[in-house]
Amino acid sequence: MTLSDNKAESPIDGSPFSLGSLRQGYRAVVIGASGGIGSALCAHLESDPRIGELVAISRTIDGFDVTNERVIAEKVVEIGEPVDLLICATGMLTVDGTPPEKSIRHIDPAVMAAQFMTNAIGPALVAKHFLPRLSRQDRTIAAFLSARVGSIADNRIGGWISYRSAKAALNQIVRTASIEMARTHPTASVVAIHPGTVETKLSAPYSRGHKTVTAVTAASNILRTLDNLQTGETGSFVAYDGSPIEW
Repeated sequence: MTLSDNKAESPIDGSPFSLGSLRQGYRAVVIGASGGIGSALCAHLESDPRIGELVAISRTIDGFDVTNERVIAEKVVEIGEPVDLLICATGMLTVDGTPPEKSIRHIDPAVMAAQFMTNAIGPALVAKHFLPRLSRQDRTIAAFLSARVGSIADNRIGGWISYRSAKAALNQIVRTASIEMARTHPTASVVAIHPGTVETKLSAPYSRGHKTVTAVTAASNILRTLDNLQTGETGSFVAYDGSPIEW
């Protein structure tokens, strides 16, 4: 299923958008395609004259539940292979209206479990079932949306314990999966990527004092950074501008 009615804005520099590092007629799968960043990613990809097929997946579009392994396994069979570009753009910052913790005193085990289920376990299940579908013959990319606050080394102000920890777990999952994938898919790039502070419903209550970008700009930045990865460059944690982030 594609989002053919979603039109991409022009890139900032005005140049035509294209993922030149992937084969002509590449297949792209975007999970979380109805979210702010996900829908913008789909719009940009649909504007690429080199794309062959875009598969847009989300709970809203087709009932896809990233935390339900049976649903994931069935979707993989339905999509088939090969997959050249996989982007997991799922994520959750608040749980049933509960905001990120300001202090360790505010930890709620149910909220923490929900954070890990959506932000770490769900993407791990996506990796389990989707990564083997990446092409072995051509250059491929798999990107999982993470967050800079998931960096342990970069944590200097504390807070947001459940969200930080879940994203740190996601980073470890991506790193570990990349090592396994390198053995069977040497041309694949499997990375965690920080999109920046994006003007979405998820981040709006927490973006004061931070430089923000629109979802369209964030999507353009993400795709250009992924396109600039070298063949086989894998297992990294990068920001939207291509700069490395400490684990």
